[in-house]
Amino acid sequence: MDDGFDLPELPPPASEQQAPVPEPSQPAPTQEEEPYAGPQNDVMEAPEPYQPSTDQAETAEPTQEQTTDAQPISAGVPDKFGDTPPKIQVKKIPDNLDRPVRVGVFVDEKKLFVKSGNQTITITAVGNQLEIESNGTKETVDQREFYSEGKCLNIAPTQKQLQSSCYPGYFIVKAAKSRITAINIVDVEDYVRGVIPYEIGKLDSSRFEALKAQAVAARTYVYKHFNSRDAMGFDVYADTKDQVYMGYKSATPLTNAAVKATAGETMMYKGEFIIAYYHSTCGGKTETMVTWDKKNKPYLKSVPDLRPDGQPWCNESNYSKWERKFTDKELIALFQQNGKEAKTKVPKFKKLKDISIKKKLPSGRIYTLQVTTDKGTFKVYGDKVRWLFKQKGTILPSSLFTISHKGNSWILSGKGYGHGVGMCQMGVRARAQAGQSYLEILSHYYPGITLERFEH
Repeated sequence: MDDGFDLPELPPPASEQQAPVPEPSQPAPTQEEEPYAGPQNDVMEAPEPYQPSTDQAETAEPTQEQTTDAQPISAGVPDKFGDTPPKIQVKKIPDNLDRPVRVGVFVDEKKLFVKSGNQTITITAVGNQLEIESNGTKETVDQREFYSEGKCLNIAPTQKQLQSSCYPGYFIVKAAKSRITAINIVDVEDYVRGVIPYEIGKLDSSRFEALKAQAVAARTYVYKHFNSRDAMGFDVYADTKDQVYMGYKSATPLTNAAVKATAGETMMYKGEFIIAYYHSTCGGKTETMVTWDKKNKPYLKSVPDLRPDGQPWCNESNYSKWERKFTDKELIALFQQNGKEAKTKVPKFKKLKDISIKKKLPSGRIYTLQVTTDKGTFKVYGDKVRWLFKQKGTILPSSLFTISHKGNSWILSGKGYGHGVGMCQMGVRARAQAGQSYLEILSHYYPGITLERFEH
């Protein structure tokens, strides 16, 4: 999901849900329906993490220096940064959560390939049926399940991607309107192993606690969203509509160790899973859900994120400071082009008179941006200001910026990357390196939470 503020009402907490009743007539969720937990960020622009072999990805265990299972320093006692680490409560996993997660990995594809031994199976959709070709023979079926012959299944939309794909669990593949959907049925812990490398990047052992914090956030997110995509036949997408998941492709011994060290742990608030939003770079202070024009949650407060010296914890990010320049001519075209995505009505104008910030949010991010033209004024609210300046398919890094006008140019000087709500991933990395435990980290970004560890 993107960072837009058109959030639907979430389903009831998974712990209270009844068996889902399919609603085939319900329209499929769109990418703008809900803000992405963790946007593609500067972490993701780093070189791709080391890719172990299938055996390494499956059997990776923590080494001696990685066995840093942090416990609360003193439960209920604030740490040196003023945060109170939560206790971990052990509970039996509820029956309705004691199942694999259904991940919509490939949705609306034209073709898929599956590797089976030395053979490559080609899958295409013909109407509402699958045409499966292997060894020169074809068969037509309504749907098909594919299981790995080893430790993971190779399945992908291209033969090139097929070589590096590696998914645990098994797949249900079906067709509708000549398009293919492939759903990965996978254990929640294995799912989290396939999320971590893509949501916080490649980290060394000095930042192991950051990986653990990300594992708890990703696990909480997926449990919270059980059945949320039920109209599509699965629980979560495998892309930015939910969390990026690519199986074991980029798993490392360290990322696997972080998942194992926090196995079953989730964040709760008053008995319900929290909405575990996270983002790349907050710029020194996190934001609330008001940036999406939504009622905020008690555990998603706007909190300062500063080191003892007053510098942001996330200042090692490439987006700790950023600048964008636009000419009058560029903005006239962009505003008229982007008005719909920015959720505002832009008049057809020829002259741009002024762009001004009328109201800010607690973190300093823009809440109300007013644009004055020769044909009147229009306003854009909250995080949607990023879409107003969208250029070549790219929105602004954040809504935390100031505007100046020099000659024919408009200069946006900003900080941060992403919506700013919840956990700041670059801040997490620095906090971990400074010696904070994942419990201290989570309690800072999600104040008032408790942690529950599900066991069978």
